[in-house]
Amino acid sequence: MSKLPSLTGKEVIAALCKAGFEVIRVRGSHHILVHSDGRRTVVPVHAGETIGTGLMTQILRDCQLDREEFRNLL
Repeated sequence: MSKLPSLTGKEVIAALCKAGFEVIRVRGSHHILVHSDGRRTVVPVHAGETIGTGLMTQILRDCQLDREEFRNLL
């Protein structure tokens, strides 16, 4: 299992949108994304900051995606 590259919140959102997720609302810096089948996750977007490995793992778990599926969306 290879490591994912360091990504910003905007890059993560762009990849998840390719997978069928949609930003339904924004509260502060937190973007809430929902898929039509009910999966949902929250992605923080802070200028110039990347998503940490623990948070990225949680986002992928919420979206029910593995690392390779996510890498193909980038």
